[in-house]
Amino acid sequence: MRERPVGPSAFPVIPPLSALRQHSDSNMAVPIAKCLASYVYILLICLIFPHVFADNAVGDSPHRRFEYKYSFKGPHLTQSDGRIPFWIHTGNAIPSSDQIRITPSLRSQKGSVWTKSPVSFEHWEAEVAFRVSGRGRMGADGLAIWFTAGQGLEGPVYGAADQWNGVGIFFDSFDNDGKKNNPAVLVVGNNGKLFYDHQNDGTTQSLGTCLRDFRNKPYPVRAKITYYRKSLSVFINNGFTPDRDDYEFCTRVENMIIPDTGYFGISAATGGLADDHDVLSFLVFRLAEPGQNLPPPEKEIPKEEKDKYQEEFENFQQELDKRKEEFQKEHPDVQGQPIEDLFESVNDREIRQVFEGQNRIHLEIKQLNRQLAMILDEQRRYVSVITEEITKRSSQAQSGQAPTHEMETIINTQQEVLKNLNELRYVHKNNIQLAMGQQQGNAGGLGSYETVQHFNDIKEHLKLPITPLLKVKCPELPPLTACLSTTHFVIFIVVQSLLFFGYIMYKSQQEAAAKKFF
Repeated sequence: MRERPVGPSAFPVIPPLSALRQHSDSNMAVPIAKCLASYVYILLICLIFPHVFADNAVGDSPHRRFEYKYSFKGPHLTQSDGRIPFWIHTGNAIPSSDQIRITPSLRSQKGSVWTKSPVSFEHWEAEVAFRVSGRGRMGADGLAIWFTAGQGLEGPVYGAADQWNGVGIFFDSFDNDGKKNNPAVLVVGNNGKLFYDHQNDGTTQSLGTCLRDFRNKPYPVRAKITYYRKSLSVFINNGFTPDRDDYEFCTRVENMIIPDTGYFGISAATGGLADDHDVLSFLVFRLAEPGQNLPPPEKEIPKEEKDKYQEEFENFQQELDKRKEEFQKEHPDVQGQPIEDLFESVNDREIRQVFEGQNRIHLEIKQLNRQLAMILDEQRRYVSVITEEITKRSSQAQSGQAPTHEMETIINTQQEVLKNLNELRYVHKNNIQLAMGQQQGNAGGLGSYETVQHFNDIKEHLKLPITPLLKVKCPELPPLTACLSTTHFVIFIVVQSLLFFGYIMYKSQQEAAAKKFF
């Protein structure tokens, strides 16, 4: 893009401040007066001739307008039925919500996506974000971006048809000619009569090319293709940084003649080697020269398409009116009621969420009550069994001695556990009362003094049962015998080491054998 040059003689030279400081105090008046005069002169020129600076700032840069009917982008890329709005996909292409996998990493796969409607822009710009990833050091075959007079749905040229009429930008990842000039980006034009030269990677037919490695990058690779004033320019973002505008110049083709009306498309193919070819977004912008007013989008719709959309709108409107009548018949109590009253307000939703949370807390407390009751019953059963056993032993004893010290310790421990569980149950009852009080307080006001006092009571009661439980000492267990001797352990370690080193040697041999094929 050329900009209008501005001559150095158009404006006066303004002396810098460093030059002013070099003068003595006696000579300061003259340079300051010159500086002020220069600023006033520039200000007057800006006010009288503003178009000069506006043209110089804008230059020849075109105006852009986004065209959504020829674009796609995630995260909601596909519809519920798996189709792409305004696009069609063929072959092995797999659309998803955030990207389109043109070809998976399987051998001999082909896929493509094409716009449904033709494009009739005189100037345009396309921004494509994609990923090409694979396991090996080399991949195949590549990805292509098309603008052709017809939809090349399937064929031998990167998954699209040969003898196309238009232009293709090829991202070739496989070196067919063995010149080690891949991965590369090529611009190849065709008038519908030429066959693509696969053996030479299209170098004999390319109008412009550049070497760019676009495989296995940390960020998506981006390509910007601009067709403006019969000049086709290609810019590449290598995908090393997350900056989307970090483009580098690739190639430019002057006096490029393409069809006035065509289709945008993306295709990809794999061969003996395979890569995943994923397209994340395809954005098309219509370009207009400075000063040219683009027609509004509604005026560019053909009459047949406009009538079709109007008919669909009327059908949807009739269906909506029909469903409204059916709803009013099924719900006569809401007839005549404002539509705002049928929906939940923000305050109602918050109150409902508070009540649902209190109900969940209440259910959890009930579950805790059941578990405490089960534990309490089990402890009572243990105490009764132990008491019966002591009674039997005391009756059978000839000397009539009292139970042993160990049995008395067990009984005391069980009784202490029972006491603590009873206190926990009392705390649980207080929690139930608190939950019920909160549900009642939500209707009339939260955070009263009684609620805070109730929390303090619960805190004091919780300290009583938990502290004794922590002090209860469990009986010591007998020492455990070793199940593995030292000799067996050493033998096991030696065998494991031998197996590990053997596996490492086997893996290195396999990798060395695999490298011979590249």
